[in-house]
Amino acid sequence: MATIDRTPTFNLKAVIQETGLKPDTLRAWERRYGLPNPKRTAGRHRLYSQYDIEILKWLVARQEEGLSISRAVALWRQLEADGKNPLEEPAYALPEKPAGPPSVPTGSTLVELKQEWYDACLAFDEKSADNVLTYALALFPPETVCIEILMKNLAAIGEAWYRGAATVQQEHFASESAMRRLEAMVAALPPPTRPGRIMVGCAPKDDHSFPALLLTFLLRLRGYAVTYLGARVPSSEMSRTAAAINPNLVIMTAQHLYTAAALLETARYLQTSQVPLAFGGRIFNLVPSLRKRIPGFFLGERIEDAPAVVDQLLTTHPHLPPVEDLGGEYRGALAHFRERQMLIEASTWQRMAGTNIQAEHLANANQAFERSIAAALALGDIALLCTDIDWVAGLIENNEIPREVLSRYLDAYYVAAQTHLDDRGKIVVDYLAQLNGNLTSERQEERAQDAQGENRRASA
Repeated sequence: MATIDRTPTFNLKAVIQETGLKPDTLRAWERRYGLPNPKRTAGRHRLYSQYDIEILKWLVARQEEGLSISRAVALWRQLEADGKNPLEEPAYALPEKPAGPPSVPTGSTLVELKQEWYDACLAFDEKSADNVLTYALALFPPETVCIEILMKNLAAIGEAWYRGAATVQQEHFASESAMRRLEAMVAALPPPTRPGRIMVGCAPKDDHSFPALLLTFLLRLRGYAVTYLGARVPSSEMSRTAAAINPNLVIMTAQHLYTAAALLETARYLQTSQVPLAFGGRIFNLVPSLRKRIPGFFLGERIEDAPAVVDQLLTTHPHLPPVEDLGGEYRGALAHFRERQMLIEASTWQRMAGTNIQAEHLANANQAFERSIAAALALGDIALLCTDIDWVAGLIENNEIPREVLSRYLDAYYVAAQTHLDDRGKIVVDYLAQLNGNLTSERQEERAQDAQGENRRASA
């Protein structure tokens, strides 16, 4: 067989046309099996070689012969290990694993069991996932299993979804499986042995309840009496809830920028009731400066360290650390933005008319973007908006959606904001102008790189 060109030349669209595979299938194979392994442009777009395309065709052919993708990859790896070129070998198959009852865990280390639970969740194999946890709990302390297998795997599956390597259904399945087991473990714990009471819940609008439930479990293991309030604990009810429970400490978790802003409102309610607040969550690890915006005690970056911080808070009763004040300029900008928000949204709809963006996607974009702007203003730093923009840009890129979609939307929103906000909203307008300028520069660079690629292909 002639040597196959390994120069990265083809974009995703060309590979899809050549192989008939769907984009999400390609990304899943790359993420899970490392086949193929395309190069990336400076703009993070995939470039495939002719050799990569032949690998994909080979894998598809093995599937048509009856192999699962995992077994097809195993066959490819086996042939390579034997010093053979799989593309030159006659097609033959490895026997499929027979169907049968849920698998029994084969690993004995945390790393092995963690991988087995991950694989079972992605396969929607509830029984096997439960078997892994039962076996792990017989070998390791429960808090270790919860952190190393459940919490870290949920983070990994969430990252896989973000990169397009897992579906939202797989993420939900894993979350429900983890929550179900953790709730049973919390219910099985003995009565508290320490005095006082702790109240634990999620910030308003925050649906990610696993970290709060895990913290409840860790604190109850230490003998604390903990009242778990679950997701989306409303600020308006906090004073009345605290009065009914009479906690010595309230703990809240927040994972997003907009839920951190909602937590700020909760913290203010608690201050009026003179109830101390401790907090933590992904967003405070991602943006450390936010810790100085919340009137409360930060629990630390690792959830396993939080119980020791709680011990110290309940023993020493320290004074609240200083909080950075939200300036009058930001308070005025937030009030003005909320007042004009519906006008800006309506103008954005008009400017996006005639594009290929679905109405549902545009409505979701408006909701997400507006709550991010309001959160950045409420927290006193418009630059925090960049955190959410970067996340959305990454999500668009990982799902192979042209960045032109994001650029066009931000252009439309910027013009609408410029039209309807006066000097009180200058903070917002100026920052949107900066975002558009950055994206325009990136877009120009990507177009230049695409043009160079076309020239290389034309001269080949």
